[in-house]
Amino acid sequence: MPRFSVVVPVFKVQGYLRECLDSVLGQSFTDLELIAVDDHSPDHSGAILDEYAARDPRMRVLHLPENGGLGPARNIGVEHACGDYLLFLDSDDSYLPGALAAIDRQLAACGDPDVLIFDHQRSYWDGHTEASSYGEQLAAVGTQTFTVAENPELLTLFHVAWNKAYRRTFYLREGFRFEPGLYEDAPLSNEALVCAGSIGCLPRVCVDYRQRHQGAITRSPGRRHFDIFPQYASLFAFLERRPELAAHRPLLFERAVSHLIFCIRHRERVRPADRRAFFREAARLYRTHVPRGFTPPRHRARDCRLLAHNAYALFAARESLRRTAGLARRCARAARPPLARAHHGLYYALQRLLPLYPDVAVYSAYWNRGPACNPQAIEAKARELAPHLRSVWVVRQDAVPSLPPGTDHVVPGSRRYWRMLARARYFVNNVNFPDHLVKRPGQVHVMTHHGTPLKTMGLDQQPYPAAAQMDFGRLLRRAGRWDVSVTSNPHSAEVWDRVFPCGYEDLPAGYPRNDRYASATAEEVAAVRARLGIPRGRIALLYAPTARDYRKGFVPHLDLERLSAGLGEEYVLLVRTHYYYGRDSVLRDLHTRGLVRDVSRHPSVEDLCLAADALVTDYSSLMFDYANLDRPLVIHAPDWESYRDTRGVYFDLLSGRPGETPGPVTRTEDELTAVFRSGTWCGPEARALRRAFRARFCPWDDGRAAERVVRRVLLGEPSSSLPPLLPPDERRRAPTPQEAEADVAATPQAAHDLGVAPEPFS
Repeated sequence: MPRFSVVVPVFKVQGYLRECLDSVLGQSFTDLELIAVDDHSPDHSGAILDEYAARDPRMRVLHLPENGGLGPARNIGVEHACGDYLLFLDSDDSYLPGALAAIDRQLAACGDPDVLIFDHQRSYWDGHTEASSYGEQLAAVGTQTFTVAENPELLTLFHVAWNKAYRRTFYLREGFRFEPGLYEDAPLSNEALVCAGSIGCLPRVCVDYRQRHQGAITRSPGRRHFDIFPQYASLFAFLERRPELAAHRPLLFERAVSHLIFCIRHRERVRPADRRAFFREAARLYRTHVPRGFTPPRHRARDCRLLAHNAYALFAARESLRRTAGLARRCARAARPPLARAHHGLYYALQRLLPLYPDVAVYSAYWNRGPACNPQAIEAKARELAPHLRSVWVVRQDAVPSLPPGTDHVVPGSRRYWRMLARARYFVNNVNFPDHLVKRPGQVHVMTHHGTPLKTMGLDQQPYPAAAQMDFGRLLRRAGRWDVSVTSNPHSAEVWDRVFPCGYEDLPAGYPRNDRYASATAEEVAAVRARLGIPRGRIALLYAPTARDYRKGFVPHLDLERLSAGLGEEYVLLVRTHYYYGRDSVLRDLHTRGLVRDVSRHPSVEDLCLAADALVTDYSSLMFDYANLDRPLVIHAPDWESYRDTRGVYFDLLSGRPGETPGPVTRTEDELTAVFRSGTWCGPEARALRRAFRARFCPWDDGRAAERVVRRVLLGEPSSSLPPLLPPDERRRAPTPQEAEADVAATPQAAHDLGVAPEPFS
């Protein structure tokens, strides 16, 4: 008997069906059966089902002789199920990786309840996803179980079939069945919850709920939406047959009214021409099933009164006023930005007529995310060598709470922001300042960049698909404001000169952010590892993949759970997603379970590199910085051809040639695991490749890059007087984690000082 029976009704979904089936059969949790019910689909769906069933014995296909709809198809699937738990998945939706394993773990933690409710996300046709609004409510329950009598708020959760796991013996004992027609989820979901002797919750996002551009039933207006009335009539008939459930009737009735009002207000469900008839049916259902003594909640009282009196004219008038008021608010909001822009433009123009502040330097990094990278290292050195200068950071509003105490900052769009843009003398950024910045005579702009280019940049991007929407004229106008371009190695200097052909000075200083790799002490390295919760003696691997121009959102090219299991207890896996991406629910779940350490929100990537025994990356420029530490580098590049062809690259990272490949290269998870289990990652061939790579890309990173920038730009010293480059054999590098642990262990006080609790950076 399998743990799960996943029932998938199928009708006219040939374009989405393979993704759905792959998401079930490709789960890391394999103790399942998939029952696909071909609801007499007129497209190629039936053949796709047969193709999959021929390959995987866990899948059964039921071909129905005629179309009966979602509800009856699910009922037939249940009749053939034999798993411990029933799950329903719509055939245009999909499970996220690791979903079934997470559901199984939570079921066990909750003592195998009658029902487990789990979270979902909405996935839109344009590629963006949206978290549900139920995550906090689900998380608050923990591993406790409740009945609806103990926790009535459970009835306010999303009532669909596919966000729950039902214990099959409970489901069959209660005789649950889906009714034909639309909105079949609502009655059964409510019936199951009020009958359940125990209900658990799982806040992990398990289902990707596809919001189709066209074709979705709930977004196809018409008379079929009148099916909602017999569906709710069936729910109230169920309650009539079960008098012991009468206490739940008022809340279920209120939820039904809320659902009816929601439908009538949405054009993609109830057409304007059908609203009067829909309201009349809603009023009839209201008067027929309103519980004795029912008192509606305050936010629903007016709707209930109108339904009770079948007052459609008043309802329509109120809706017209509501829509008019909403339109007025939207128009007012739309008018505010132009007025504000005009005001700020005038203020900015007037400020540009006033003298410059000769002792003010404006800093920004990564589109105003806060102090970081090369600008942060330069600002820190300026406080030491040029204390007369005032530093002001441009920081977006949502990043202000995380600023270090005492950081002087301005928020974009504020009056002081415009004043600083108009009158500060120095501007330091690792990306371009906005187009609205007008460079005045006497102002000095420093472009620090934020990586060594493997992928094509600037004008070199023009032939590639990823740059199709870029305005290269505007790009060159931004680069035309640069006075100084800080370069980290000859390769970068050559690329910048070609792809940003403007009149700036090239400053071959090295990267200021990499100074830390030459100055960090054993105590610092050990302290960072302690804060990250890395146990002594464990090998920490930092996995830091880059963004993909050809994909939206974070799409891991590794099964991190499988990789963690394959590496074993000897290793600790630190995972840092690219800053373009938001929080990833799967990664957060793995972090919570202790399988990986999600360090995506750690404030310092330099700290992470110091803590790591090795770096695993794909095409991230972090590899060039990490090479300064002379620690193992592994390239995991499963999609190299796609990345190369869509974005373009300057050299073949996978060639194996010295100076191009920094260490072992893997293309599959098994190869990556084998590199570490076999010791190849730190063997003599890896050391030789790393040495040649470091010689090519780290020749100027000797620990004094920030000093060179401050002296040349902020203090105006000539290039000839800047600190000379240290020869490679005279340079200091930060101690490895093993060296740091040995040094700290030999100093009792230092070891005592490291007794700190791990910090939650995920």
